[in-house]
Amino acid sequence: MLTDRERTRYARQIMLFGDAAQERLKDAEVFIAGAGGLGCPVAVYLAVAGIGTITLVDRDEIELSNLNRQILHWDRDIGRTKIRSAGEKLTEINPDIRVMAIEAEIGEKNADQLVGGADVIVDAMDNYPTRFLLNEVAQRKGIPLVHAAIRGLHGQATTILPGKTPCLACIFPCAPPEDVFPALGATAALMASIQATEVIKYLTGTGQLLDGRLLLWDGGSCRMEEVAVAPNPKCPVCSGSRAADPETKKKRRKRQ
Repeated sequence: MLTDRERTRYARQIMLFGDAAQERLKDAEVFIAGAGGLGCPVAVYLAVAGIGTITLVDRDEIELSNLNRQILHWDRDIGRTKIRSAGEKLTEINPDIRVMAIEAEIGEKNADQLVGGADVIVDAMDNYPTRFLLNEVAQRKGIPLVHAAIRGLHGQATTILPGKTPCLACIFPCAPPEDVFPALGATAALMASIQATEVIKYLTGTGQLLDGRLLLWDGGSCRMEEVAVAPNPKCPVCSGSRAADPETKKKRRKRQ
């Protein structure tokens, strides 16, 4: 049940979703991989929306070059771990939620355990090997994966529903070369806002998800378009899972 304080805090959202949907946000757990350019704004908007438990995982320390886009980290935080910085500020932003800030590198040995029983996985990483690993975890556990990535003025986003939509490996069969890429804070904020919106829509059953579609943002011309994406029938990650009803793999929260 929502407290009087929560009803006041989320009053403008309750006008959109209603009490029951806001309670579902309160009961939800969202796993955010990365506390950087995407992870910081995603975490902020999910925190202020009232997601009951946010699990945030990152291993890095804050550098001066992070500060043009990683909005939870400030000049005074340089040299601290991103997890400590982000965890403290998220708790201040909304003391009514639970923030699990974990300092760790996501890898094959710990990914399943870190994700646990989360209701949604948010891919806020900056490298494709970890993105693909999260995609595999999402498929195994039947957990939706909300993906986004940026490069300079460009961004992309999609929502992956195991058993129903193409997975990340279907959409990107090969990882792009790893390099240090340009990053604009406004681009990260825009794509992160889309991710947060997708998470909230999924948990509240509101609107149409970005499933089966890859959204592409070109900030240089201020244009947004989408591309329909189809499952790869021979995908080594998800072709088997699409044959089964995802509800039989794991009982998930029913969308209202």
